[in-house]
Amino acid sequence: MSPHTTRIKTAAVGATTALALTACGGGTGSDGDKAAADKPQGVVSQAQAKKIADHYEQVNNKANAAQDEKLLATVEAGQVYAMDKATYTLVKTWPDKEQKAYAKPFSYRDRQYVIPEKGTATWFAVRATSSEDSENSVLLVFDKVGGTHKMVLSLWADSGEPLPEPAIDKHGLAEVANPSAKVGKFAPADIGAAYEDLLQTGGKKKGAALTSTKPVENAKQTYRRSSKEGAADGMATKMFFAKAPADPSVYALRTADGGVLALFPAAHKQESLLKEAYRSNASLVPSKEQSAFGATRGPLITDMFEGQGMAELTPKATRITAVDFQHVDAR
Repeated sequence: MSPHTTRIKTAAVGATTALALTACGGGTGSDGDKAAADKPQGVVSQAQAKKIADHYEQVNNKANAAQDEKLLATVEAGQVYAMDKATYTLVKTWPDKEQKAYAKPFSYRDRQYVIPEKGTATWFAVRATSSEDSENSVLLVFDKVGGTHKMVLSLWADSGEPLPEPAIDKHGLAEVANPSAKVGKFAPADIGAAYEDLLQTGGKKKGAALTSTKPVENAKQTYRRSSKEGAADGMATKMFFAKAPADPSVYALRTADGGVLALFPAAHKQESLLKEAYRSNASLVPSKEQSAFGATRGPLITDMFEGQGMAELTPKATRITAVDFQHVDAR
């Protein structure tokens, strides 16, 4: 996950290049190493967490420079890997200046290690800023995958809202929450489907109970615009359909104010379909980005998106505070 990726600052939920028509024919944590024998241990010690994060930085920077997805897979998994692997496909479509910026090394600074008690979770989190962005905070989740801790989610608090403080017990360990347990109207595991309903129906079903926030209103606006304008200057329809994410894992932390912070996956496909009246003499032409994934001209282009989000849950409100999507395929 590189701070140079354009999706950090914009939550792109659909293909951003307009479709065209053409004529047919064309830290807080526990240092387990120093803890007393009767003191609860963390999933990892703070020293181990630092070592894992340092190793991630080094390998990720090397993988980004070479666009080496196999190397990246040694330190990433889950949603982040599905998204970053697709980014490697798209880098070659970017302007030279952006390609060079993406390959530039970066580091995570001002780290705070948020480490749950061993036995309550297999993962830990890191709150930090980036050497490329000192104003916005990021929450990184490292989970144990195949015996190794890899980064699986990475959410930036770029909406102007600070990350909530995690609840820390007397031993300095973070308190996890059950992703399936409801807090008010939603459980953390329900948020991804509720967000996707905003794109699919405008929030008429599962998304109706979500509190109004910038990401929620942006998704509703995307639904309204796609429903009204469609694609290809109105000659095609554009619709969104929720799909199972690459990794369904949801992570939840109790917060110091008594709420729950949820980090969740989400995914959808976007279908642009030429209206029947135009199919005999026109076709949809894929954008440069869509072509990079293998899309070809025709009456239908289907784009796939993988994403992740952050939400704050209390008995009174469910606030989605950040979403991050990456275009991962097009046909």
